[in-house]
Amino acid sequence: MHTLGPGAGASATGRGLSRRRRRRWLHRSGIAVALLVAGAAGAGWAVYVKLSGNITPDRAAADELARYEKERPTSLARGAQNLLLIGSDSRSGDDNARYGRDSGTERSDSTILLHLAAGRRSATAVSLPRDLMVDVPACRRPDGSRTEPVFAMFNYAFQTGGSACTIRTVEKLAGLRIDHHVVVDFHGFKKVVDALDGVEVCLKEPVDDKDAKLRLPAGRVTLDGEQALGYVRARKSLGNGSDTDRMERQQRFLGALVNKVRSNDVLLNPVKLYPVLDAVTSSLTTDPDLASLRGLYELVRGLRDIPTERVQFLTVPRESYTHNANRDQLVESEAEKLFSRLRKDEPVVIAGDVPRIFSGNGAPGSGRGGGAGVLRKLPHDYGEYGNRNGKSPEKRAGEPAEADSPAPTFSGNTAAEDICG
Repeated sequence: MHTLGPGAGASATGRGLSRRRRRRWLHRSGIAVALLVAGAAGAGWAVYVKLSGNITPDRAAADELARYEKERPTSLARGAQNLLLIGSDSRSGDDNARYGRDSGTERSDSTILLHLAAGRRSATAVSLPRDLMVDVPACRRPDGSRTEPVFAMFNYAFQTGGSACTIRTVEKLAGLRIDHHVVVDFHGFKKVVDALDGVEVCLKEPVDDKDAKLRLPAGRVTLDGEQALGYVRARKSLGNGSDTDRMERQQRFLGALVNKVRSNDVLLNPVKLYPVLDAVTSSLTTDPDLASLRGLYELVRGLRDIPTERVQFLTVPRESYTHNANRDQLVESEAEKLFSRLRKDEPVVIAGDVPRIFSGNGAPGSGRGGGAGVLRKLPHDYGEYGNRNGKSPEKRAGEPAEADSPAPTFSGNTAAEDICG
């Protein structure tokens, strides 16, 4: 019988044993890799479930809006969407009591109508002053009773009937449909800023405000969550103490926030991205369609491609209320032109040097009545997004030139502007 010699697979040091060992190692490695992949998939699913579960669905608002579906506006522009972003001044819950006594009610401290253009070519954020006098419809109170229609300050709608009442008030005011809404309170705002490791702002002079709990140097400053909340809410130490100045400050802060979120340091770094997603999702109350990670993703996936110069901020054109200089009213003609462009998904042109309207007792410099952008004619060769004469791509030969009715310009700013500019 032929005996296999060394090196032929018979001895403990032969190639046969080596092959068997390699096969065992590959088999075990394959199992390990499979386990790691399965574990990663399981962890990914666990993260998805956790983040989705963080979001609070606003089912009560959905039910109330369904009740009034027949009277709500219809969308005119396919692909465009309107969101209502509501900052609640609720003093209940974690850490919110420090900002005032909890009376058991909450009002909209800041409200922004965000229009996302079809194709996500632009995003336009319109601040709605809380002291704006508006028609508030009959709404359902938290206890189930119903209010009567009333002409009152805008933030009365949220105090009385929550997000559903606020949405219906805005829809009647602007004539456009609100597709989604998001509510965030003080604590949630701070969590998001802290998760981003702060947001940079620019101060023209030092700030020392005990009420806002702010003590900051002049120049570029990175604010943590607590400081950021004081910064966007402060009245006495920043600007002229008006809501106009306060809203402009909030808009510029949001621009800086957009830039921070969109930076590669956040979006491409899972270690930083997860806490941001966790903070954002756990801070939100949204309509049921948005109350999942998938819902939010479907909404924002196209936003990352919008150039910062087309992320725009402005305040709805308004002036001092005729019967009370401490309240606001719409500048009807200018406001309707703005709302009409949003309804039709037409470009809204922003310029920082547009003069403002002052009326009533809102003297220049007081800020009251100073938030309205005066509409003006643009140069005839001006075109939004590079289209000469302002013509949209679908305009055909023989149609009237857009220069005959140039787009109005509104006072505002964009996310591309230097915070210290």
